[in-house]
Amino acid sequence: MSENERTVIEQLVDRLVSSYPDVAPETVATVVAHNHAEFDGRPVRDFIPLFVERRARRELASAGA
Repeated sequence: MSENERTVIEQLVDRLVSSYPDVAPETVATVVAHNHAEFDGRPVRDFIPLFVERRARRELASAGA
């Protein structure tokens, strides 16, 4: 993962923690990490943070967050 992608993923965690204040920050970080890991090994990385955000938001919302 590039430094830019790492920064964007860290910013994503911060945004989701703000969006889901009733969910522990560690849980949000775990959800993001799990969804990000789904894209390991993919050669085109440009939109991965967007896909991770969409998946994480769905997962957090469906968990009743």
